[in-house]
Amino acid sequence: MKKRNDRFDAGRRALIGKGIQVAAMGSVAALGALAASPAGAQAKVSQATAMYQDKPNGTQRCDACMQFIPGKTPTSSGTCKLVEGVISPHGWCGLFVAKV
Repeated sequence: MKKRNDRFDAGRRALIGKGIQVAAMGSVAALGALAASPAGAQAKVSQATAMYQDKPNGTQRCDACMQFIPGKTPTSSGTCKLVEGVISPHGWCGLFVAKV
């Protein structure tokens, strides 16, 4: 009997793990589709949804992102094509796409 429960538990864990993977992939796909869509075709996402922070993530910063729209000076805040609100040039979010 114990082996049967162990197998059930292992199978349940695997099923839950796969469910989490599928949900995460769906979220990434949705954000990727948003990033790939033409500007203005979609509403902007909130800073919380984009996981925006006002500090860089390693070497990744908003002023090095394709989506960033600079302010009047290089150090002033700007905006983003995808994220709502005021964006720091030194910030970062999960939709970061490096300039080429």
